[in-house]
Amino acid sequence: MPDQTHPLFGPHPDWLTFTLAHPTTLPEPRSVTLPDGARVDLTGTGLLQLAPASNDNSPGLVVSAGVHGNETAPIEVLNRLVTELLDGQWILRRRALLILGNPPAMIAGTRFVDFNLNRLFQGAHQKAPYTGSPEADRAAELEAACRRFARQVSTLVHYDLHTAIRPSKREKFALYPFVAGRRFPPDGLDFLAASNVHTLLLQHKTGTTFSSFSSSTLGAESLTIELGQVKPFGQNDLTRFSGIERSLRGLLKGTEPSAGRQGDNVTVFEVIEEIINTGADFQFHVPDDVANFTEYPPGTLIWEDRDHAYRVGDEPEAIVFPNRDVPVGQRVGLLVRQQSRA
Repeated sequence: MPDQTHPLFGPHPDWLTFTLAHPTTLPEPRSVTLPDGARVDLTGTGLLQLAPASNDNSPGLVVSAGVHGNETAPIEVLNRLVTELLDGQWILRRRALLILGNPPAMIAGTRFVDFNLNRLFQGAHQKAPYTGSPEADRAAELEAACRRFARQVSTLVHYDLHTAIRPSKREKFALYPFVAGRRFPPDGLDFLAASNVHTLLLQHKTGTTFSSFSSSTLGAESLTIELGQVKPFGQNDLTRFSGIERSLRGLLKGTEPSAGRQGDNVTVFEVIEEIINTGADFQFHVPDDVANFTEYPPGTLIWEDRDHAYRVGDEPEAIVFPNRDVPVGQRVGLLVRQQSRA
């Protein structure tokens, strides 16, 4: 039986297949108007803009996936939602920008090709040694696309979806970019709980990730959301991602997660220590195969160099994103602690 095609994607059956066939250059902008009057525009490689027939002043929604090319499950979730919309399974009620971040890396089945795209935002793409590389150019393109979209809406929400290579004691967790003076909104906790994401990590300083750019520069309520483990295309059990798929579908349809203190089921962590590779004498005492959110008791030696030794304080601390194989001056990991409830 031949594959079905859609006019928006020419000979290709869906958005993902079309994007992989044109990973660096869009042949030409394309658009389609749905029966209810909603408009869907292909504005660039991996860039799909959705405009409902009528706006209700809801925050504009940016959803990105595939910023790391081998993190395929969120890509498949977004592709499935687009297919549902184009097939008329539900009516679009919210203006949105959907992004497949790094198509060349998606084709290669790798996290990135030359440089980690998720470290090239907030202008980092303009700095050596990144400037002029394909991923630096892509970061600039994605920033520009988000700026254009932000001008079309009054407020903005951005969810950057990922999966992880490393296992985690907490399979699904979200990271809230640091913006001075800002507090995480209670309805954000409801969204996370409805998405089966029950852990939130409050970041402690501005970074160069995609979500940090959208929150710091565009004023978006942004989250980086880790949803499980990396698998190749076609090998994901998408039932494990049903929570985020259901929540995103609801947002696009104009419905919010039901109230009722769902957010009480979300555990909040805060950063206690950022571990930096200080040089040749630096020693990191965390095993290479340790899972994210592995907890260490008070007094445990975590790292040391010629001048310092860091031990866990009076309360247990957990390790997140441990990676000893980073250049001098870069982050080796984060130590976090569960935040007490007020």
